[in-house]
Formats: sequence, C-alpha cells, structure tokens
Amino acid sequence: MRRDWLKLLALLVPVLTGCLSHTRSLQKPKLAGVALNADAVQLVEAVNRRYEQVNSLSATVDFAASVGGAHKGQETDYTSIHGYIRLRKPQMLRVLGYLPVVRLRAFDLASDGKTFIMLIPPKSRAIQGSNSVTTPAANAMENLRPDVFFDSILIRSISADSIVSLTNSSQTKVEAKTKQLIEQPEYDLTVLKPGERSSSPGLPQLGTPLRVIHFNRINLLPTGQDVYNAAGDLETQVVYGPYQDFNGTQFPGTITINRLLDELRITLTVEKLILNQPLADDQFELKVPEDYKVQKLP
Repeated sequence: MRRDWLKLLALLVPVLTGCLSHTRSLQKPKLAGVALNADAVQLVEAVNRRYEQVNSLSATVDFAASVGGAHKGQETDYTSIHGYIRLRKPQMLRVLGYLPVVRLRAFDLASDGKTFIMLIPPKSRAIQGSNSVTTPAANAMENLRPDVFFDSILIRSISADSIVSLTNSSQTKVEAKTKQLIEQPEYDLTVLKPGERSSSPGLPQLGTPLRVIHFNRINLLPTGQDVYNAAGDLETQVVYGPYQDFNGTQFPGTITINRLLDELRITLTVEKLILNQPLADDQFELKVPEDYKVQKLP
C-alpha cells in the first residue's frame, strides 16, 4: 500500500510544482455592453406588456426550411420561398407561401384558433386538423401546427397562477467581422405550471415546466424561447435574431423555429411588418376545392 502511495505522489509532484506544464494565451472575451438589471417580476411585466400591445400582425416574410439531423442521418434544405403571415388575437392565423418565379401558391394555411385548413395547390391536396398535436405523427411536417407559429411569433403572456424563477447566464460568440470574442450576458426566466402537492409528508410541490424565455441583458429584449411538452421534453426552441425598427416597433428581423423532436427547422426573415391593422374574418377563411384530396389529422 505504501509503495502505491509513493508512486501516486511521484505522479502528482510535477502537477503540484508546475513542472512539465505549458501555459498558452487565450483571447479574453469583450463584454457586449453594459448589463442592465431586472428582477423576475419586471421581466414578466415586460413580456405581458409586449403581448398585450399587439392585437393583430401582418408580415411579409421569407420562409427557409430544413428537415433532418443526427438522428435521421441526413439533412435536407428546401429552397427559400416568399410569403405572408397574418395574425389576429386570440388565435386567428393565416400563413401563405408562394412558389419562386411563377408566384403561384405553394401552400395556404388558415386557422380559427381551434382547427386549421391547409391547401397545397401544386398537389391538389388539403390537410385539416386541430391546432395542436394530440398524437405525434412520423411525418415532421404534420406536427407543425398553427399553435407553433402563433407561440413563436408572439411570446404569450405569463399567467398570474404560474411559477417563475430567474437565473443569470452568458453566451460567448465570435464576431464575424472582427473575430473578437464577445460575451453576451443573459437572463433566463423559467415558467412552470404548479402541480398538486404530494400526499407524502416532507415532499415538495411538483411543477410542470412550460417554457424558458431568454433575455439579452444589454437591452432586456427576448432572444429566445424554449418550449416543453407535457412529458417535459424540450419540444421547440425559438431563436429571435437582431431586433429591427418597424415603424417605431422593435421586432426580431428573423425568427428561427427549431422543432427538436421532429428535426425540423423553419426560419422566418421579416421584410415588412404592420401591427394592429384591422383584419376581417374572411381573411382567415379557406374553402377546399371539390377536386382536392383531403387528409384529416387528429
């Protein structure tokens, strides 16, 4: 035993004394700016205020999509297409995409908040179903329901019966032009749905994770959102690109919706944005042509 201890000590001596070591220089990160301070209540109020300020939204966008990843062993990128998004509270949604060059509709989706219809004119096909997934499908596109778009474009308000917690974090990125390492301080606001108290004495109350909203501490604007499903799986990651000024309103220039379980990613690049413009009911209505083949989803 003593001999083994002496061998171990002999191995540790160079480490403890600094012998046989080499020190290399690393680039020190530069802080992105002056970090602002806020507490959980202030951030909740900011989220709710931003959500309440928007009653309707009309956006001109480009859609870019990719399907696949490590689990599928391959990834397919689809050609970017031009389109429009109309949104009206509480949950009315219309999403249109047009084929390149010919400018014919590639798809047209309309939702009344409970169910949706999506027309695919190039295939004379229509899909009908509920706004949210009840039974996940093997086809990733069939799980991309209107609720995903709505919840990604607008960060929903946080209800008073929710449980929230606030933590600090930071991300380090390399600036493309200068190659400078930039440290971006962030707040992470976790939102949980309170559960029932355990019948066993001494056990804590359980909560169900709903989402985590990430904030840039330089300007306190949301940079992303992690959305969890009922099983506690991280289902959707939304990343908000640099904010732009659209007629006096700060809004993300890009919105990337990453459906992790389906290995599906859609990026919306916002070209034009109009808020709180009156949108009539007929702008959210679609009729299925008689010659279309209809697929119904649960």
